[in-house]
Amino acid sequence: MTRLLPGILAMAAIVVASNILVQILFGQWLTWGAFTYPLAFLVTDLTNRLLGARDARKVVLAGFVVGLACSFVGTRIEGEFGPLVTWRVALGSASAFLVAQLLDVALFDRLRGGRWWRAPLVSSLVGSAVDTAIFFTVAFSAALVFLEPGNDVGWANEVLPILGVGPAAPLWISLALADWGVKLALALIALVPFRMVVTALRPRLA
Repeated sequence: MTRLLPGILAMAAIVVASNILVQILFGQWLTWGAFTYPLAFLVTDLTNRLLGARDARKVVLAGFVVGLACSFVGTRIEGEFGPLVTWRVALGSASAFLVAQLLDVALFDRLRGGRWWRAPLVSSLVGSAVDTAIFFTVAFSAALVFLEPGNDVGWANEVLPILGVGPAAPLWISLALADWGVKLALALIALVPFRMVVTALRPRLA
């Protein structure tokens, strides 16, 4: 359990920070949480490379539990427009995290024998896409309004040009694309610390 502690603490810190920073806007399409949450994939991939898929899944489950706790607290805190976290957002966040992170673990494990960058890059890119698709669809799509009838998601379904320049689509599509773009960029950038940490720690774990 001791060897998992750094990964668990890092994952918990990222999840807590992201739940707080998602309340703070960054420009028109993003929140600050969009820049911290993708680091969860880095933690998962490092654990997977250094300790194996089984331990990586344990770190993911720890993050999932912390995320559930954060969402539960958020649903109990009233903001200017109601609870800070609606039940749809909580459901979308939890399901997206668990599915995407476990998919990341599985893909990484399958690709671990190739070039050093292939497993973390492919697993993070695919996991990020799945995470974004699940979260924004569950949290904001008008087609799933039955999940929480009392939650008005009309603002997220206002039809506007995608990212202000593209064809018209519900606002949540623009939010999802902007979020996904940040995740893609950070998946590439994260290869640098991934390589550095693995190179530094692997001899100690051998």
